[in-house]
Amino acid sequence: MRARAHKSLLTAITAASAMVLPVVSVAPASAAGPDPQAFSQSVKAPAVKRHVERLQRIADANGGTRAAGTPGHEASVAYVADKLRDAGYKVTLQEFEFPFFREVTRTVLDRVSPGAKTYVRNTDFRTMTYSGSGKVTGTVQGVDLVLPPSPEPSSTSGCEASDFAGFTRGNIALIQRGTCNFQLKAELAQAAGASGVILFNEGQAGEGADDRRILLTGTLGAPTTNIPVVSTTFAVGDELAAAGTTVTLTADTESDPHRKTRNVLAESRWGDPDKVVMLGSHLDSVVEGPGINDNGSGSAGILETALKASVLPTRNRLRFAFWGAEELGLLGSEHYVAGLSAEEKAKIKLYLNFDMIASPNYVFGIYDGDNSDATGAPAGPAGSDKIEQLFESYFTAIGKPYTGTDFTGRSDYGPFIGVGIPAGGLFTGAEGIKTADEAAKFGGEAGVAYDKCYHQACDTLANIDDKALAVNAGAIATAAFVYAYSRTLPGGGAPGPTRPGTGGGGLGHDHDHDHDHSGVPR
Repeated sequence: MRARAHKSLLTAITAASAMVLPVVSVAPASAAGPDPQAFSQSVKAPAVKRHVERLQRIADANGGTRAAGTPGHEASVAYVADKLRDAGYKVTLQEFEFPFFREVTRTVLDRVSPGAKTYVRNTDFRTMTYSGSGKVTGTVQGVDLVLPPSPEPSSTSGCEASDFAGFTRGNIALIQRGTCNFQLKAELAQAAGASGVILFNEGQAGEGADDRRILLTGTLGAPTTNIPVVSTTFAVGDELAAAGTTVTLTADTESDPHRKTRNVLAESRWGDPDKVVMLGSHLDSVVEGPGINDNGSGSAGILETALKASVLPTRNRLRFAFWGAEELGLLGSEHYVAGLSAEEKAKIKLYLNFDMIASPNYVFGIYDGDNSDATGAPAGPAGSDKIEQLFESYFTAIGKPYTGTDFTGRSDYGPFIGVGIPAGGLFTGAEGIKTADEAAKFGGEAGVAYDKCYHQACDTLANIDDKALAVNAGAIATAAFVYAYSRTLPGGGAPGPTRPGTGGGGLGHDHDHDHDHSGVPR
């Protein structure tokens, strides 16, 4: 970063800090700590990229994946933990059980009648996480469908046992998104004798993740059904709703409800242990690919920040988290937060989340802590607005545009905001579609996904935008420094009212996107 940009950044951060929270003055190390300009310069983009490259090599050596419960994830854990230990952090590997899932062979969906047609995996349909196995051919039977769809989301398809009154055993249930979670819909269909389930998007037009016509992706939450379950676009579901439609659905999956994985937690040896500044990202990928943007990028950004911050005699305690099993429903962060006592929660003054920070068709998204965008979920816990303002100051200082992204609770900040801990962070977009206004503001292609390789085998090093990675790495380092030395932090971290993990808006990202991790549709 150029010297002029540094000066502007320091001026903006100081001004923002005076407005947001009292901060230690920007002074020489002998007076008040290290120079923030020097620290920002120490976190270099090539070093961040080297961590990303290492995660790619780990995936290459382990079947192309770093998914939780696989050797690729264990190797990723070892790499991160070793780096942090060598830097002097107290490292804890927090083990927990989770229900593992993968497709052994690719799921197939073919229409038999009227007229043969093969649907394209990951374009027309996807396998729902925790789908059962089987090869079934049967008549498609709609369950309480609203076709054409209502102007606003209203479908309750498959949410009650009574919806399946008159359902013919052996048929394949066609169920519309809406109201209740996917797991309940699938369980009720299985109880009614369905041989398979097709869940399709509800059908309302919208922008990005609010478009309820696009390919629906989700998790059933747990392996509670043993029949094949897939999700589709609205167009495919509408097509399959035609009378007399017969399909063949073939799925070969593996579920292990007692698979083990680990979170990596690193605590600095400096700072007040009663004032914890926490940064986190998920380390796991999906089974289908190496997960280099999602989320090798965020993991690399906070890892390099941690390594450079290890020698800083900070006023507040820094804690870095690399979550496991995020892709299966925020399981690592949920396990961590659920295990905290009230006293431990109160010590965490804020949580910063970095999940996908180098999308190839990026926007610079900042979590909307104050709900100033008035989209989807409400504001975050008190203090979240201050975090948003700090990141806005950073982007303003370096002359980069930014936009808000909704606090849907669909990444690892969800469990923290659920217990009243202020949160914020950055996100460059996932499978949502970039709008024309966003393309004019950030560059890139309108009408194209922020990350065309989201949750696919092509999420490799070639899927990383170096500019986005560098800009966001600088933002991470700046926020870590400011909060490491702040005399007063955004919030007290005390338990607060539980907030739902659902909501609209955002940039189409939740890791089973277009629904929240528990499978609750918006």
